[in-house]
Amino acid sequence: MVKRINISSGTKWEAEIGYSRAVKVGNIIEISGTTAIEDNEIIGKGDPYLQTKTIIEKIKRTLESAGSSLKDVVRVRLYVTDITFTDEVTKAFTEYFYEIKPAATLVAVISLIEKDLLVEIEATAIITAEQA
Repeated sequence: MVKRINISSGTKWEAEIGYSRAVKVGNIIEISGTTAIEDNEIIGKGDPYLQTKTIIEKIKRTLESAGSSLKDVVRVRLYVTDITFTDEVTKAFTEYFYEIKPAATLVAVISLIEKDLLVEIEATAIITAEQA
């Protein structure tokens, strides 16, 4: 039987709603929608580039805590509150994922959970056999 590991970041929403920052089953890691909130403060208010970098760094730390890394990311979903943020978001995304080239989707949404959040990202990673 494959073991399931729930990974928590300790946010209030995880406890209130009943979800995990990430779930690892075997060599697959699914990371929940991640925003630029650190210590209950939004990082990069009004700056989609900084929010994207902050989010990817959070995803990176989550993957590392699960025995993985950004190079194992195979799928990314990016949500933006304004499609005109595309250039800034993809600039930050490229800094981390240009060589990795995961499957990716970028869509505009009406809003996120807090009005000052401009970007939210989900990711899926598969740990390669060499690392498993």
